[in-house]
Amino acid sequence: MSRIGRLPVEIPKGVEVEIKGSSLRVKGPKGEMQRTFDNRMAISVDEGAIVVQRSSEERTQRALHGMTRALIHNMIVGVHTGFEKVLEVNGVGYRAEMNGANLVLNVGYSHPVIMEPPKGIHFETDAKTRQIKVLGHDKELVGQVAANIRKVRPPEPYKGKGIKYLEETLRRKAGKAGKV
Repeated sequence: MSRIGRLPVEIPKGVEVEIKGSSLRVKGPKGEMQRTFDNRMAISVDEGAIVVQRSSEERTQRALHGMTRALIHNMIVGVHTGFEKVLEVNGVGYRAEMNGANLVLNVGYSHPVIMEPPKGIHFETDAKTRQIKVLGHDKELVGQVAANIRKVRPPEPYKGKGIKYLEETLRRKAGKAGKV
């Protein structure tokens, strides 16, 4: 039995869950999500919790069991509290600012880079701490948008200039002649 897969997913107050066959729709204060899962996984609501069960002990079904439960948990957490990724801008003259809903990055190019948020995502910036927050209810989409922002100017290993995740640690290299 999968240790993750056998855990029930608690449904918090204010979250509505609707199951139609292998499709699951979750609605909460932060938004609404819908996803279709593999037919081999049995998804049911039992006493205020979602339970995922598998029909056999095949290797693929064992793998799908834990993944299905984790995806459902991310959907519930997303529509109830939401997800956020924090990025940090390092470098002289590098900055991030908001222009309406769009994120404007000035990171050493001859032009500012303008990023439009996809549906369900919004940005927040803080000029003092030089941080960018990517907020949304879909964990996968929040992570992908944050990765796209980081890809605009990844941190370089010598001075650390660029855009990095807040919790990311950089491997720094010694410069010319081993200066520190």
